[in-house]
Amino acid sequence: MVKTGTQHIAMLRDGREVYLDGKRVTDVTTHPAFRNSIGSYASLYDFQARPENLEKMTFQPDGTANRVSRIWQLPASYDELVQRRDALEAWTELHYGFMGRSPDHVASCISGMFMGIDVFEQADPKRAGALRDYYRYARDNDLFLTYVIVNPQANQSRSAHEQEDKYLAVGIVDQDAEGITVRGAKMLATSGIMANEVFCSCIQPLREGDEMYALSFAIPMNTKGLKVMSRKSYEASATSVFDNPLASRYDENDAVLYFDDVKVPWDRVFVAGDVAMCARQFHATPAHSYQNYQCQVRLMVKLRFLVGIAHKITEVNGTSNFPQVKEMLGQLAAEAGMVEAWVYGMEAKGQMVNGYYVPDRSMLYGSQVLTQQLYAKVLNTLRELAGGGMIMLPSSIRDFANPVLAEIIAKTQKSPACSPEERVKFFKLAWDAVGSEFASRHNQYEMFYAGASFVTKGHAYRTYDWKRAAHLVDNMLGSYSLEAELGASARAA
Repeated sequence: MVKTGTQHIAMLRDGREVYLDGKRVTDVTTHPAFRNSIGSYASLYDFQARPENLEKMTFQPDGTANRVSRIWQLPASYDELVQRRDALEAWTELHYGFMGRSPDHVASCISGMFMGIDVFEQADPKRAGALRDYYRYARDNDLFLTYVIVNPQANQSRSAHEQEDKYLAVGIVDQDAEGITVRGAKMLATSGIMANEVFCSCIQPLREGDEMYALSFAIPMNTKGLKVMSRKSYEASATSVFDNPLASRYDENDAVLYFDDVKVPWDRVFVAGDVAMCARQFHATPAHSYQNYQCQVRLMVKLRFLVGIAHKITEVNGTSNFPQVKEMLGQLAAEAGMVEAWVYGMEAKGQMVNGYYVPDRSMLYGSQVLTQQLYAKVLNTLRELAGGGMIMLPSSIRDFANPVLAEIIAKTQKSPACSPEERVKFFKLAWDAVGSEFASRHNQYEMFYAGASFVTKGHAYRTYDWKRAAHLVDNMLGSYSLEAELGASARAA
């Protein structure tokens, strides 16, 4: 049976140790800081479980009797990759791209690692067996995974083992026949409060001496000793859906995870103490490209939504026919279209790896470099189109309940395209997408979720076909010579 939203919500009532505002949250599914966002995630599972959506959103793995979400699909062809993208796109449209760590993200990471299982086999057959079994377990139970793969910033000029606190970042405390014991912190557990399990590793470069931090494992979010420290909840700060339509329902949250001597059994450990393999699990397998391909699909939908807001701003303000406004909208259309072209391009230019069809890395990383620069630019364009319209709004929905204020709102919030109430409703949405604290977090997220810009540019440099480019230059240089040109000049004289 395909997982439903009701089942997912029930799975979150597992006694996980979540803290907010200095207090432990006893039930995240009913707490006003998390319940609406958990409901939004539940709606994804309900959507895929509808009979009319089963073919689009789920598949039946070979050798199994049940259908599972396509987020776990391992495409064997271009057509299957596109089929999976159609499912990811449909899911993303339900949250408009604002839930960046939705279940399809880390599922893509684990699936990519599974596609490169030979890399794990070469390093340690036992750890490869653990990963193989875990992929199938997570797939068959349609688990929602988050991950923590970044160390606390602290002193970034020092490696992990050089920090003042040896266990600032998650490291191995002990290991025995049953598994490993780990201690320390990791960030940023985006959607961790809403997830079933967490994949813990380190994507940052590790140095000699950092072996104790070279880890890769997965555990349930309610594992004994795992503490979840939530950031401020934008959902809790949202006064109503009308005033904050995005923050009130799609605040995926971020959290610091602290592992307080957590025991991880060997069947959940994929890397332990191998610095080289810690990096290879991402970059020598399809994992890094597969998970970031999902991000670009999500961003494609999100930009489509933001461009829709931009166009509606001009309609509500009565500026849509101004030549300069059409020019700005045309620029936005081109930018959103470019991201969509990147997605289609990395699919069309994909390659077979171990019998699986994976997106092209070079096109993916090129897209990441440009989209890191693009998101803030798009938001600024929306600000320019809106002017003061997103700021001069009623303080909250309660202003409409005051007859005197409601009359003033009716006079001051006029539009040639809609009623005053509709105008306020729309600009509340626009502000939540562009200028609210929730929106500011998303601006920061889109800049750094793939890593710092020098990291993504490094990936783009590393994967570009420089030989092909150089071949063109060499062909051009080989088509003429100084000697031939001098000879031709002499003969002409």
